[in-house]
Amino acid sequence: MTAAPGRRSSTFTRLLRHGFIDPSAAERLLESAELSPVRNDPVLLEALGRTPDPDLALHGLVRLLEAQPGATARRGLLDMVIAAKPLRDRLLGVLGASAALADHLARHPRDWEALVTYEPRDLHPGVEEFERGLAEASDPVSLRIAYRRCLLAIAARDVCGTTDVAETAAELADLATATLRAALGLACAAAPDDAALCRLAVIAMGKCGGHELNYVSDVDVIFVGEAVDGADEGKALRAATKLASHMMRICSETTVEGSIWPVDANLRPEGRNGPLVRTLSSHVAYYQRWAKTWEFQALLKARPVAGDLALGEEYVAAVEPLVWQAAERENFVADVQKMRRRVVENIPVAEVERELKLGPGGLRDVEFAVQLLQLVHGRADASLRSGTTLDALQALAAGGYVGRADAVQLDEAYRFLRSMEHRIQLYRLRRTHLVPEGEADQRRLGRSLGLRTDPVGELNREWKRHAAVVRRLHEKLFYRPLLDAVAQLPSGEARLSSEAARERLVALGYADPAAALRHLEALASGVTRKAAIQRTLLPVLLGWFADSADPDAGLLNFRKVSDALGRTPWYLRLLRDEGAAAENLARVLSAGRLAPDLLMRAPEAVALLGDGDGGVGGLEPRGRAHLEQEILAAVGRAEGAAQAVTAARGVRRRELFRTAAADIVGSYGTEAQPAEADQGALVDLVGGAVSDLTAATLAGTLRAVVREGWGDTLPTRFAIIGMGRFGGHELGYGSDADVLFVHEPWEGADEQEAARAANAVVAEVRRLLQIPSADPPLLIDADLRPEGKSGPLVRTLKSYEAYYRRWSLVWESQALLRAEPVAGDEDLGRRFVELIDPLRYPKAGLGADAVREIRRLKARMESERLPRGSDPKLHTKLGPGGLSDVEWTAQLLQMRHGAEVAGLRTTRTRAALAAARAAGLLAQEDAATLDEAWVLATRVRNAVMLVRGRAGDTFPSDARELAAVGRYLGYGPGQVGAMLDDYRRTARRARGVVEALFYGG
Repeated sequence: MTAAPGRRSSTFTRLLRHGFIDPSAAERLLESAELSPVRNDPVLLEALGRTPDPDLALHGLVRLLEAQPGATARRGLLDMVIAAKPLRDRLLGVLGASAALADHLARHPRDWEALVTYEPRDLHPGVEEFERGLAEASDPVSLRIAYRRCLLAIAARDVCGTTDVAETAAELADLATATLRAALGLACAAAPDDAALCRLAVIAMGKCGGHELNYVSDVDVIFVGEAVDGADEGKALRAATKLASHMMRICSETTVEGSIWPVDANLRPEGRNGPLVRTLSSHVAYYQRWAKTWEFQALLKARPVAGDLALGEEYVAAVEPLVWQAAERENFVADVQKMRRRVVENIPVAEVERELKLGPGGLRDVEFAVQLLQLVHGRADASLRSGTTLDALQALAAGGYVGRADAVQLDEAYRFLRSMEHRIQLYRLRRTHLVPEGEADQRRLGRSLGLRTDPVGELNREWKRHAAVVRRLHEKLFYRPLLDAVAQLPSGEARLSSEAARERLVALGYADPAAALRHLEALASGVTRKAAIQRTLLPVLLGWFADSADPDAGLLNFRKVSDALGRTPWYLRLLRDEGAAAENLARVLSAGRLAPDLLMRAPEAVALLGDGDGGVGGLEPRGRAHLEQEILAAVGRAEGAAQAVTAARGVRRRELFRTAAADIVGSYGTEAQPAEADQGALVDLVGGAVSDLTAATLAGTLRAVVREGWGDTLPTRFAIIGMGRFGGHELGYGSDADVLFVHEPWEGADEQEAARAANAVVAEVRRLLQIPSADPPLLIDADLRPEGKSGPLVRTLKSYEAYYRRWSLVWESQALLRAEPVAGDEDLGRRFVELIDPLRYPKAGLGADAVREIRRLKARMESERLPRGSDPKLHTKLGPGGLSDVEWTAQLLQMRHGAEVAGLRTTRTRAALAAARAAGLLAQEDAATLDEAWVLATRVRNAVMLVRGRAGDTFPSDARELAAVGRYLGYGPGQVGAMLDDYRRTARRARGVVEALFYGG
């Protein structure tokens, strides 16, 4: 009977208490004829309540009873369930965890009998037991049924806790081994003539090879074939290929009983493009000559499982020495880490937070870390050569290569994450590594893991906690033992030997491991608070250094900064407590020479790295008004012009560091904000910041010179006009500042005295700025003035007017396109601009003669100024598609159309291109091509200055410097060739546009 409307029956209440989500539906199921004998039995309800999903378990039980062949069979099953607790727990546990296995039992109602036999905790089936379970399979369909029957027993032991996650994974691998043998047996029986011609070995790879298989996973294999005595090798390999292909189809194809799992042979030499079956000698030849690092990493788990096991053992014996030599390969660790990054990058953005296997802090992080340490240290220590992750981790801890406490935490996290993965896959027997989003699914998952008080909340808390542990230890595993080896502190753990420490540092990219160990010892040894904090910071810092092109420089620079600031209370606190500061510092110190050199001159600028909330944050460059105010205030406090310029240089040094650090962090990214920076935005940031800083420094120097020589008032108005990249707000770190100097005597002033004063100011400004200094030079270039080097350094406004009216050449009008006042008398600067506007934006446009002259000058510059011996295609300034090409094309459009199109009246190249596109003077695709080339060339020049500490217009020839430029531009280790190819391609496309637009071709 059902309860009256509005009242709940006692059964309803009990169902709620036992964890049923839909007690009304459960009540109806309990009242079904199939369950009538036991509907009020408390044993059944309590057993259902212990399952991951009581509703699912009850529904599966009713379906199983309905499928029984008659009342006697149903009653027999019920009696067994009520009377035998082991069977009851296993059967209901499976039904409450796996809808897919419930479906199997409904289709094969006698298979529940596979759960009757009870295995004590120390007795677990192996390959031979599973082979007996599959022995009766005579075709692919019956093999699938037998496979599911065996899987049913594995799942029952798993959900009941008879086996732990590692034992379950091993049983799944053993079942896969038995299944591969059965499938190969069916294939051989179907083609006995082929089987007689060849020896065929099946090598398990991946999780199957490592004895740590999932419930649903591709089974990775490699096939090795040989001819039997007297057989033709070609025929034997063709026969072996047929057998291997048939075996794969038996396992992979879908039938009425579904599929078993895909057999994947893509880990073989040459992947899917290579032959499916090779001889042993062919395998060895490939691995000796062509194999990539990741292929040796994959071979860590190679294990013969089926076919000719003797041949399989020969294969493993032949490749094993090559595996343990992999760590000696150039870029070994970089290759491994690049593969890990590629895996993460390929995760869809919408799934990365739910990705249990491949996401940050996921299973793959543990596996990659363990495998990398195995390959580094397994050369000399055979105890590390296990294909099973947890066994290898235990061996690494026993050998002192991983701290024991870290190993325990990592083991626990890995087991928890693998358990989650198993239970997620078990529900539908589908291959997935995504944590479900639905509350009901998460509740079932949490309960299956023993979380009963708040299954959903506890599940998510535990998952995030373990993922965070993995993330932290993944970074730490490589470096903590290094610190233990040099810190000279009492420890109960084994330590790395000096040789092992050096091996690890070399493998991680440190070129001088002995020096690196000395730096580590100096930083981390002792019992001081400073050393203790360093030991906390260094494991992560060393990882960031290793991610750069020059880890040695990063570590050396960190030691220098720490030596300078180690006694400063805020320094280590900043790095420890402000998440972005330590990573920003590591990126900056290992990105080249310029930023560390600036920092060594003013170590207190480290404080800038801690501002903000991750990413660039407080490194955002300050505007011109703020900079000028600070520099003028410093000049006002100085006792003389020389001291004033020194003060201005100090501000410039700090702000150059701020800009360089912002640029590096924006290019490299951080853990919080990966590098997805707009390259154009970074170019604009640097160009604007360095130009503003140069203008503010000139303003301060001008004020200092005038104050010292003339007091408050110069006998003439005086202004500095920025030209070239300076006027265009496009200065790079190493750019000269092109300027013009203009003056105008005050009304009634003596013109000769005014001229002498103006010339004296120019001479003193240039002298003070050219005083040798360790800071990056600020060179003032006035060669764009009328008459060039032969003309006076400074003219009156009237003199400029007379010259431009009578003598100006077309190139001078073109140069004036980028003229902009930067310091001095603002009104005089404005009137200078009014004077030159008609020259640079002529109302009548450019005549044919003027266009020809500009083209002639451009062609002459290309032929005469390109340095001898340099590769024109890689010259960022004068090469085809370089800065000069793009700028002259934009400037030709400005001179032709600037009078009519207001947007073209700008000193900035990118703004001019955008205005030309908006006005329909430049096709959108052409504008984008030119902009991309200009931005890339500018980025390369900035990178060269950051890396080398001196300016350059082409890529460095030194391999490490070239790699550092690549890292700045967003290219990973080993991608220098791709970087150069991309530059050539971008420049070539831009040159095509220039040929059409500038040269009219």
